[in-house]
Amino acid sequence: MLIRVGSRGSRLALTQAELAASHLRAPGIEIALVPITTAGDRDRSRPFGEIGSRGVFVKELEEALLEHRIDVAVHSAKDMTSTDTDGLRVAAYLRRDDPRDALCGAEALRPGMRVGTASARRKAQLLALEPSLSIEPLRGNIDTRLRKRGERGLDAVVLAACGLDRLGLGAEATYRFDPEEMLPEAAQGALALQVREGEEHLALAADDEVTRERVEAERAVVAAVGGGCLAPVAAHHDGSTLVGLVAAEDGSWLERRAGADPDALGQELAVLAAGHGA
Repeated sequence: MLIRVGSRGSRLALTQAELAASHLRAPGIEIALVPITTAGDRDRSRPFGEIGSRGVFVKELEEALLEHRIDVAVHSAKDMTSTDTDGLRVAAYLRRDDPRDALCGAEALRPGMRVGTASARRKAQLLALEPSLSIEPLRGNIDTRLRKRGERGLDAVVLAACGLDRLGLGAEATYRFDPEEMLPEAAQGALALQVREGEEHLALAADDEVTRERVEAERAVVAAVGGGCLAPVAAHHDGSTLVGLVAAEDGSWLERRAGADPDALGQELAVLAAGHGA
């Protein structure tokens, strides 16, 4: 039996696809990796919000699934929209890696630093921590962003710790933010294996139940906040507490709340954001 595994074509994405493939291989099963270019890969200059934000690294992979060009799509779960696409299901979440954000190039934030990131969520929380920072937009794969840090004379860039670790670049993470300081993106650190509805058996054996429980709670918080909210949103479940956050992109206000019910937490955050005019 041949299982065609679709992935973005970057070095990190292919590394992640190979990790997923290692969980799918079994006697009688052959794996073929199929690189696919997404909208987020084609447009590497504009901010994510201008090209669609969540889903910009996902849509083409989902189309390939629906058109039967691949059988399993491997996503960084944080890139997925907060609700499942019709006809598709996440059959498995691999055991989660480090969900934290990492500062690369400095061991702490200092007043006046120039920091590179394209994430509105990171920008909001960085400025809430240190309002005097200069946050500069920075797109590209991990290697590109690390290189641009030097080329542009930035003091630091912020990247997902899990991506650095998967590429053997963990030493580049000179400081890893505790979630109390910077709440991660919902589902950050987890890989999602998506299939056509009814074909969950293709990847079900790779599913980590603990990761699924936590990641789906985080995704549910984001979904409950709603598409009408323009503020950066974050959610993280550490195994004991589910925390959600909304903030102004300029860091001028930030609301963090905890709760057991993802829907209720998301709705509370939406009300708080609306109160700030977001």
